[in-house]
Amino acid sequence: MSSAYDATRADEPITDAERRQLHEVWAQPRGWRRFSEINNSVIGFYYLVTALGFLFAGGILALLIRLQLAVPDNTLLSPETYNQVFTMHGTTMMFLFAVPAVEAVAVYLLPQMLGARDLPFPRLSAFGYWCYLFGGILAFSSLFFGIAPDGGWFMYAPLTTSAYSPGINADVWLLGIGFIEISAITAAIEIIVGVLRTRAPGMSLNRIPLFGWYMLVTATMILFGFPPMLLGDALLELQRALDLPFFDANRGGDPLLWQHLFWMFGHPEVYIIFLPAAGIVSMILPTFAQRPFVGYHWAVLGAIGVGFLSFALWVHHMFATGLPHISLSFFSAASMLVVIPNAIQFFCWIATLWLGKPLFKLPMLYLVGFFSVFLIGGLTGVMVAVLPFDWQAHDTYFIVAHLHYVLIGGMVFPLLAGIVYWLPASTGRMMDERLGKIAFWLLFSGFNLAFLPMHWTGLIGMPRRIYTYGADMGWSGLNMASTIGALVLAAGFALFAYAVVHAARRGRQAPDNPWNAGTLEWVEGIPLRKHGFTSVPIIRSRYPAWEQPELAAEVREGRHHLAHARNARRETIVTTAVDARPDYVLALPHPTWIPMITAILVTVCFVSLTFKATSVALVAAVLIIPMLYLWVWRTPAPVGEVVDAGRGLTLPAFVSGPRSVLYSGVTVSLIFDAIAFGALVFSYLYLFTVRGLPWPPAGYPLDDLATAGIPALLALALLAVGMLALRLLRQDRRGLTGMAVAVALALQAGAFAALLAWMRPISATADAYGATVWTLAGYAMAHLAVSAIMAVYVLIALAAGRLSAGRPLALENTERVNRFSALLMLITLALISLFPRIIGHG
Repeated sequence: MSSAYDATRADEPITDAERRQLHEVWAQPRGWRRFSEINNSVIGFYYLVTALGFLFAGGILALLIRLQLAVPDNTLLSPETYNQVFTMHGTTMMFLFAVPAVEAVAVYLLPQMLGARDLPFPRLSAFGYWCYLFGGILAFSSLFFGIAPDGGWFMYAPLTTSAYSPGINADVWLLGIGFIEISAITAAIEIIVGVLRTRAPGMSLNRIPLFGWYMLVTATMILFGFPPMLLGDALLELQRALDLPFFDANRGGDPLLWQHLFWMFGHPEVYIIFLPAAGIVSMILPTFAQRPFVGYHWAVLGAIGVGFLSFALWVHHMFATGLPHISLSFFSAASMLVVIPNAIQFFCWIATLWLGKPLFKLPMLYLVGFFSVFLIGGLTGVMVAVLPFDWQAHDTYFIVAHLHYVLIGGMVFPLLAGIVYWLPASTGRMMDERLGKIAFWLLFSGFNLAFLPMHWTGLIGMPRRIYTYGADMGWSGLNMASTIGALVLAAGFALFAYAVVHAARRGRQAPDNPWNAGTLEWVEGIPLRKHGFTSVPIIRSRYPAWEQPELAAEVREGRHHLAHARNARRETIVTTAVDARPDYVLALPHPTWIPMITAILVTVCFVSLTFKATSVALVAAVLIIPMLYLWVWRTPAPVGEVVDAGRGLTLPAFVSGPRSVLYSGVTVSLIFDAIAFGALVFSYLYLFTVRGLPWPPAGYPLDDLATAGIPALLALALLAVGMLALRLLRQDRRGLTGMAVAVALALQAGAFAALLAWMRPISATADAYGATVWTLAGYAMAHLAVSAIMAVYVLIALAAGRLSAGRPLALENTERVNRFSALLMLITLALISLFPRIIGHG
């Protein structure tokens, strides 16, 4: 940082030519090339529109369900069609709408809230979106071809194994969910690094907008919650495709393993959906209370507490599976304990309204719907946390009612409030108050009419997932009321959609800050620009629009940072994680087709595997590798280049090591990877606890320790050579570096072959033990293959002169992945060879 830097000194206004250049650099391409745009404001908009499209598609399926159940003995839908419809309804709402919708709001708004030009990995966001779009379309369109999944959105084994679901219906579900998981993980990486490293100068941790904190917690939960689900999907597909018996009790597996892996993800997902909505509430309430948020630090701690405790609740969904009562008591207590951090947030919201001077504008009406509906969902949640009550209500329509009060009340009403609130920021126009109010009352009354009776329907015995019922059961009137309510609810959603479109096209022009909000996204006026701000602002408070009255004019005139695009580059400032001091200027990529093409190749690969077209899948997988090379082969800023960032501040245009956001992104990715491996280790140990001694089971002789020594020694050698290569590059000895990388590549191939040879005597299909150890070994071998692909790229980059002592980042990240791969291999060897000896084998 330049010694002449003065955060209080304003630069001269930028010229019209500089302003035009800034707009041109960030302008979205026209025609078909608009789909090559990777700017987060564009990708976030695509995400949100697609998620809302799936909301309406899932809503149509819900209407079909309700029409089928409106009267007894109805034949509108056959049992087979009904199973497909209710499975796809749940899948669409949980996976294709809820999680992507909250991520969409984050990707769209976070750069504006944080004072960044863009988040750090726009191509990653674009890749995640295209995977989501392609996977979602493939999964949903299966309904029209009679191959939609029919095992429920939870897909419990063994019902969904090939023995009981022989078609490709379950494979289609696994395919679609795999894409959603890719999308969610890419967004989580983007959000975590973006919130921590691309905030405006001066926006220290205690000045981050509450939505930023909530999304940081949510993204971290995705990082920890999605790996078990991803692993469960992989294990189920391996059993269906290759007959690996993870869930086959006759061959040492356990169907409950699927439930453990699914609900390790499934219950945190409830809060992954709720916390961003709570963040929206925490942004809107201070605006209409006309005062700063009360209990900022308490709300942040409450969100963190919810995120932490949510991972102690997964057995909440398994109370009726016969688990030991002592375990059930622990999870029952944890289910009640999570009420405390949620209550902290509620009291902060109440205090903000109580101490302010509330204005009852249209967004507040939707928040009233949130408070009332979600409160009922929370109270019924405490009820089902009580074991005796849950045993009575489990798998009845009481649970259906509870689920919808939590998810629609806790997520949909805040999302609609957020759409109304930020619609002027996006379009520059206001929603019609009359249309918005009519839509709300249709939504609110229709929702309660549809789902409130379901509590009684469940308590008098109606089970979930039945396609019809007899007239003598006494459920007819309540089901008819629920169906009428669903139709009213659908009318409310249709009117709300019309109100949004009407506002975007013909709505009243909004002033620059129509709600008199205090947060940063409203500072420079509306509608929001692709580059966010004319100049990257310096922040000195949590509510800069209220507490820095001069900021709007200064930012608009270009008196703060990066008020230019002199190098014709898209740029943003990277700041330190804690106190947001300017660190360096990040050059962002321009529009490119690479993310979309890569997503298409991934789609072709997965779809081909689903339909057993192995050769096509192999070709697509091979083509992905050069696309990834092109992805990272971007002309970087020259080593030593500095950028005049304004106000006397000069910053480097390139850094490596822990200062780099790429380094941070790889760190977050490796954490996700480690958690996925941890879930696999959990599966191995869980099957051991179910099976008991002897371990390995009869028919699997314990290996000779000497045979495990060869792959172990190769892994240790790989660790040493990788560290040597990085040391040589830092000494700028590029020739020797290339030789060391080539040796590492040979060691990776040798370790792969040695591990494969060591595993060859073990049958993967005879018993769940063999299936699990083969999966452990396969996980390690897959990482060796990835390390080898990265090593080849390093050799190419070295030959092209793109790696040096001043630019070691590619080798730094490659060496970290290499180190991780070697450690995975050593842990795998220890689990298979040493663990049975430690426990006594039996």
